[in-house]
Amino acid sequence: MYIKGVGMTKFDYSQKPWWKFAYEAALEALEDAKMRSSQIDAIVLTTISSAGGGEHQTHKVSLISDLFKTHVPIIETPSVCSGGGAAFWTANRLGFKNILILSGEKVVDNRTEITTDLIMSAAERTIEQTEGMIFPAQNALVWQDYMKKYGATMDDLSLIAYKNHQNAALNPKAYYYKRAISLEEIKKSPEIASPLRLMDCSLSVNGGAAVVLTQEKTEVEVAGSGFATDYLLTFNREETGHFKATELAAKIAYEQAGVSPKDIDVAELHDAFTPIELFSYEDLGFVPKGQGAELIRSGKINLGGEFPINPSGGLKAKGHPISVTGLAQIYEITRQLRGQCGERQAKNASIGLCQNIGGAGGSIIVNILRKVK
Repeated sequence: MYIKGVGMTKFDYSQKPWWKFAYEAALEALEDAKMRSSQIDAIVLTTISSAGGGEHQTHKVSLISDLFKTHVPIIETPSVCSGGGAAFWTANRLGFKNILILSGEKVVDNRTEITTDLIMSAAERTIEQTEGMIFPAQNALVWQDYMKKYGATMDDLSLIAYKNHQNAALNPKAYYYKRAISLEEIKKSPEIASPLRLMDCSLSVNGGAAVVLTQEKTEVEVAGSGFATDYLLTFNREETGHFKATELAAKIAYEQAGVSPKDIDVAELHDAFTPIELFSYEDLGFVPKGQGAELIRSGKINLGGEFPINPSGGLKAKGHPISVTGLAQIYEITRQLRGQCGERQAKNASIGLCQNIGGAGGSIIVNILRKVK
């Protein structure tokens, strides 16, 4: 399959219904593809919004039918934070000529504790959460384990946050557009779950993204797409400081694409928390286990480096509207391969990778896109 069009709203706190974010992104993707909705043969939707907020509309596929005045098959593929990646993986296997994939979320529309409870439905609710195991605490424990084993430091995480904020300041769709954050501000941000600080945590926002897939040859090919899952209870897994599902999904994607980690020119990684980006360098094979800190220290993955990681600003500074994130990654990498990213453009990018994570490593999709020469 090939990518014909991509669309994305600005990520912010605006209070539109979830479907308006999805609809606006889809219109942009269709315009980018130079297509009408009547040319779409199937639609794949992903979102966690509507049932938990004030809209109470669970028959979402019928709502999408109404919006686009279509009667084609519409499939919903919820997979929490990896919903976008799961929808993209699914669409690539449906066999239709033209497929629209879309997502919209209004995550931030209530008191913090209600939004937190909604987000925490992506984790184990009975055993871990009753002990206070919300995502920041969970990731803090995972990071403590990693630091003890490999000797990485909080300064390494600060470099990741700083890189991503610098990139987001150049991205008009990012929440932190034109709002660069200094390294000192990152290091002095309040502790959230020791040793993780506020600036180690991604930003919950509202937004939408969409992709038009086609069997027709375009300038960007879906070269590989791998999907793997892991246990819901994080501490029941073989290892906490790495995500096995990333390794498994990446192996599939690399084999399908006929490439290796050293062939990747630009990547969007799921930095819900800065430690996840660091050990994902290792899970994806960019460096051996235990050497993730050396990669961020080297500057190779900054803009202008050998292969930029999270040139969009990542979840950290672009924002993380749950199900939308996986499609927003496809949006960024597609535009990078087309050479459409202006000041944050990766040089000579011909192969890009997207890693989308659901929960704390429970469902992970790795997509590899290739520029068609």
